[in-house]
Amino acid sequence: MTNSIVDIFAASPVMPIEEHMGLAKDCAEQLQKFFEAVSRFEWDDAEKIRDEIVRLEEQADSLKQDIRKRLTRRSFMPVARQDLIGMLLSQDEIANVAREVSSLVLVRKMPIPDAIQEDFLQFVEVNISAVKQTQTSVKELDELFASNFRGAEAKLVDAMLDKLDSIETGIEGRLFDLQSKLHAIEDSLDPVSIVFTYQLIARIADIAYSADRVGQRLELLIS
Repeated sequence: MTNSIVDIFAASPVMPIEEHMGLAKDCAEQLQKFFEAVSRFEWDDAEKIRDEIVRLEEQADSLKQDIRKRLTRRSFMPVARQDLIGMLLSQDEIANVAREVSSLVLVRKMPIPDAIQEDFLQFVEVNISAVKQTQTSVKELDELFASNFRGAEAKLVDAMLDKLDSIETGIEGRLFDLQSKLHAIEDSLDPVSIVFTYQLIARIADIAYSADRVGQRLELLIS
């Protein structure tokens, strides 16, 4: 045989998909430093961090295009291509949201209201934790392919996805609490700041929702 299993997997999109998820995670992680800089009104530092997010997002986007080209070719694929494409697009949304959020905040130079700043930073952190957990699961994709999505490896990833579900449930509660605290101080804010902050919180939550959709796609592959 001229093609070994290693050659087949090397030509498949499995490893690039794992790499792409790593880039998406890196984009999300930068948001923690970004908002810490924003909270200190360090706009020059915030701009540098935003530039790094843009660089990572563009790298992820380039890799996404390459993966989609690979998925159009004839190759060894034990799962439906549309499932991998759906997974890839959800990963890409994580990077897209990180870029969008950082750009919007930097353009407006609008800080987070003092009364909710600590809760907001914690909310950002827990959303990033969902992305990290998702990336931990996606890193097992090559092993899942090798095991044909069965056995001990599938059980390991399934347990990881259960933890992701738990994180997601906690985020729902934090989202409600943060929105409630913002509602309580609306009288002290101008209308534009109120709308902007609600939208910002919702977009931050979209990071975890996108991570959860990646997990759902991975769970579908296992089942």
